[in-house]
Amino acid sequence: MRPQVGDPAPEFEASVVSADGGTGTVRLADLRGKRVVLVFYPKDATPGCTTQACGMRDGWQTLEDKAEIFGVSVDDENSHRKFIEKQLLPYPLIADTDHAIVEAYGVWVEKSMYGRTFMGTERTTFVIGADGRIEAVLAKVKPKEHLAKLAEILAD
Repeated sequence: MRPQVGDPAPEFEASVVSADGGTGTVRLADLRGKRVVLVFYPKDATPGCTTQACGMRDGWQTLEDKAEIFGVSVDDENSHRKFIEKQLLPYPLIADTDHAIVEAYGVWVEKSMYGRTFMGTERTTFVIGADGRIEAVLAKVKPKEHLAKLAEILAD
């Protein structure tokens, strides 16, 4: 079940790769009191995900002071590190290799492509308020439209 606006954001603890390539652990509980953005995306270094990530990179000055922003996918730390380095991403990526976060946020869904079905991450962004509640959900957002929609929400 996907959390909706006003719902408490599901708590999590996960491995994170920082923009400088270092690794650590991030806990949503440790970010209470700050606005947090979780950008769920299907896979590192794929065309749509690269478009979305580079859009955020290129518009970073409109986002960086508005919230703690994390990309989230089921890729591992090594994949995230390569993606950050290649695309010069200025924000950290969470490695949700056990699918706990994508499942808690309801974005691990059945998808279909070329007539075959499979499980994967739906491109969805959650804005979490300082109180730990969901402020906004950008579901199935298009990679080229993501930055503008997110910047508009964070401007409030």
